[in-house]
Amino acid sequence: MSKMPKVALLVETARGYGREVLHGIVRYARLHGPWAFYVTPGDFVQSLPQMEEWGGTGIIARVATPQVAKAILATGLPVVALDLSEAQLAPGSPWSRMSQLTSDSEGAVRLAVNHLLEKGLRHFGFVGIAGTIWSDLRQRAFVREMAEAGYETLAYSCARRRRLPWGREQAVMSRWLAGLPKPVGILACNDDRGREVLAACRQAKLRVPEEVAVIGIDNDELLCDLSDPPLSSVALGAERAGFEAAALLDDLMAGRVKKPQRLVAAALGVVARRSTDVLVHEDPEVAAALRFIHDRAGQPIRVYDVVSNLGDARRTLEIRFRQALGRSIHTEIQRTRLERAKQLLLETDLPLPRVARACGFGSPSYLAAVFRRHLGVTPVKYRANNRNR
Repeated sequence: MSKMPKVALLVETARGYGREVLHGIVRYARLHGPWAFYVTPGDFVQSLPQMEEWGGTGIIARVATPQVAKAILATGLPVVALDLSEAQLAPGSPWSRMSQLTSDSEGAVRLAVNHLLEKGLRHFGFVGIAGTIWSDLRQRAFVREMAEAGYETLAYSCARRRRLPWGREQAVMSRWLAGLPKPVGILACNDDRGREVLAACRQAKLRVPEEVAVIGIDNDELLCDLSDPPLSSVALGAERAGFEAAALLDDLMAGRVKKPQRLVAAALGVVARRSTDVLVHEDPEVAAALRFIHDRAGQPIRVYDVVSNLGDARRTLEIRFRQALGRSIHTEIQRTRLERAKQLLLETDLPLPRVARACGFGSPSYLAAVFRRHLGVTPVKYRANNRNR
């Protein structure tokens, strides 16, 4: 009888991303195990068990401190590491020879940037966590994406120093938010930080989303829904990535894989909630047209309906709309429907006919045609490739 794998999991359980990764690992173990686990609870003080005494055979870990890194390397066991730093991945580093799982920070940031720009916002800020690898990656990507779009990013300066206790930091963040040009779009490095931004807005008596629109990353559904107002966030394929990380570790432990591999938790899409439910535009007619389109994303509206609602001449509104946004009214209607369809495919088990009707497409064949034209895949394939669960 083969030896049962014993795997140490040094992955935070207090955050949605870590929990989803662990869900994926457990799902793999149920299908291909059994496995025994050692888990680091909380958010989080890491400790590694005496692997030799415990009989450990593999490790999946976020390497949070030099001490833990040294202890992991000393075991000589197969490892899948989460979000290694540039220094750890540099040639000559022992970690460069390890397999890793990383989140698609650039993809997630790109989705957040597009979401904020589509709201008509023209001022932007970033709130991160000091000295955190994935937060720093997301900040750099956000600054770069906004610069390419022609906008400056105002970074929360306190995030570059050692973090203060939240009771003290909240006042600092509130003053920073109050001093920003309005309206402003804020990307928080994750949902925990996004929730803190919302709390700081309340203390500063800033209206969300009218003055400050906030979006996070990870889509921790419980945390986002408990936020006030509910927090928009970019969903990551963390559970699927956890499943793939467990499969890779299984291959490493069995000797089927020798070379280090890199896995990515894909950025799936924006889950829009109240914290970014705003449309800002200098042209009030364009802003009204956008609001009409977005409020009726599930209805089979046409360009005629948009124009009639505003009481404007079609040609005039078309010209103003295209000048303001660089796309036609029809394109915006299709884009809004497509985003709603993507969200329903990822977050629900609705059959395609109901998804099509709920997005104003009318028929599954029309929905499929739009998906193939814009995404290069069918709705069924999109759901299979990207669903988190």
